[in-house]
Amino acid sequence: MPDGFVLWFTGLSASGKTTLAKAVEKELIDRKIHNVQRLDGDIVRQDLTRDLGFSKADRDENIRRITFVAELLSNNGVATMCSFISPYRNARANARARCRNFVEIYLECPIDTLVERDPKGLYKKALAGEITGFTGVDDPYEVPESPEIVVHTGDECVEESTRKILSYLETCGLIGGSEERAGITSAPTDLVDRIATHPENLPDPNGPAVILSTAQLCELDAIGCGLYSPLTGFLTEVDYRHVVDSMRLSDGTVWAVPVVLPVGEELVGQIEHGMVLALRGEDGETYGLLEVKDAYVRDREVEAAAVYGTTDRDHPGVARLLEEPETVVGGDIHLLRRAPITDHPHNLDPARTRRTFAARGWKTVVAFQTRNPIHRAHEYLQKCALEMVDGLFINPLIGETKAGDIPPEVRMACYETLLSAYYPDDRTLLGTFPIPMRYAGPREAIHHAICRRNYGCTHIIIGRDHAGVGDYYGTYEAQEVFDRFAPAEIGIVPLKFEHAFFCTKCEQMASSKTCPHGKEDHVFLSGTKVRQLLSEGEDLPGEFTRPEVADVLRKAYAQ
Repeated sequence: MPDGFVLWFTGLSASGKTTLAKAVEKELIDRKIHNVQRLDGDIVRQDLTRDLGFSKADRDENIRRITFVAELLSNNGVATMCSFISPYRNARANARARCRNFVEIYLECPIDTLVERDPKGLYKKALAGEITGFTGVDDPYEVPESPEIVVHTGDECVEESTRKILSYLETCGLIGGSEERAGITSAPTDLVDRIATHPENLPDPNGPAVILSTAQLCELDAIGCGLYSPLTGFLTEVDYRHVVDSMRLSDGTVWAVPVVLPVGEELVGQIEHGMVLALRGEDGETYGLLEVKDAYVRDREVEAAAVYGTTDRDHPGVARLLEEPETVVGGDIHLLRRAPITDHPHNLDPARTRRTFAARGWKTVVAFQTRNPIHRAHEYLQKCALEMVDGLFINPLIGETKAGDIPPEVRMACYETLLSAYYPDDRTLLGTFPIPMRYAGPREAIHHAICRRNYGCTHIIIGRDHAGVGDYYGTYEAQEVFDRFAPAEIGIVPLKFEHAFFCTKCEQMASSKTCPHGKEDHVFLSGTKVRQLLSEGEDLPGEFTRPEVADVLRKAYAQ
């Protein structure tokens, strides 16, 4: 008899529990899993719990009876779906304890969206005080603390949430894989290779040449060497629309940021499907070819709002986007010449890092992303992570960044200095990350994770305000975005760290998880603070960074 399981859908009224459960039920039946039973609030109250009201005691009894039925069904090999508000943690914990293969699915949805969706107008009545005891308004809903899956039904379509649930069930072995039928793709492991080894066999350009900026040249190279796997070129319109709307390619593969090739207005109308375009740098050299699949117009304001969460031109990523042409070209590329940024002595292509990790016997590797010089908080996070894995891949971004950021050559000198004195050489690898910075916060955190997966890493450190800028993103928003995907979909595990600080009473680095002292005893560290002190000619205290690193920075600023 196959193993049964219980999918427990919990969330406020109108969050979409019944709709999502029906969608999952249909997919399971399509996969030839015929022992499927759905228990729904309205249905159950007709026959099983019609004697119960809506007091806390009655609600707990309602869930207790449902748990009893779900336990019987799952013990007999039935895939059981329970769709109930189930507002109290204790009742859900009891269901978890009794039911085999219990999967809690929390449907998160903003209250404004719930009010708009409510067909009976109950939220409006409750908010107006016309009815009382309404969950989420004047009666508590206790949000799950550690659900297996979180779906954001205010932002995700039903298909996206369904894919996430099915992918999780596959990862846990509760159902077999059916990627082709269900439209689900696990994270790619093979590297794309678009570096032309026999350029003489490629077609000659027959369309206008496109001049690439430095940032676009880096992205061309990233596609060519496999850093942007599974991309084989710049996004076509169908993939672009899916990425903007749902952080997925059209085949369901997770991809968080649009990688597109804008073309100037003077070329619009000259480019046709099937053409081969020469891709040139500002130095006049031809770096690649593009086989045109389509040309399309994007709404840059819509893209900015979706990708950056804002249309504010003060955001550096938005400013760059709105300065680009609105027409873009999609199609596969061939890389003829490597971008100049890859000449850096610490540049390592994904194929090379994978070989290096294997040669060193590293089965688990954690990546660290930064665009700032290393300071004590960085070192603390890196060494905490290194306690859990075989190797540490420090991967500073050296592509285009915003004005005011410390130059990449200074940052790299800081890392070289520190690694030589304070890190185990046999467990640490330093390599550059040769792509531009977008400052896209949560979306860029996913992008960075995918790239580090392609390097061969199994884990990535995601700390405070990863890839953020200013006050555009919440402190831990870049960590929370990972909850929108099943682990297998991205193929790398995020290590989520609290904001680290130096505690003057503990006399060491710590976080709120390990330090009992108040904020008055904490010295918070950041790249922004380092830059401020350096620009003002101030010394960097030992609580901020090692003296060797401070010396590198001080000399750089003096010059």
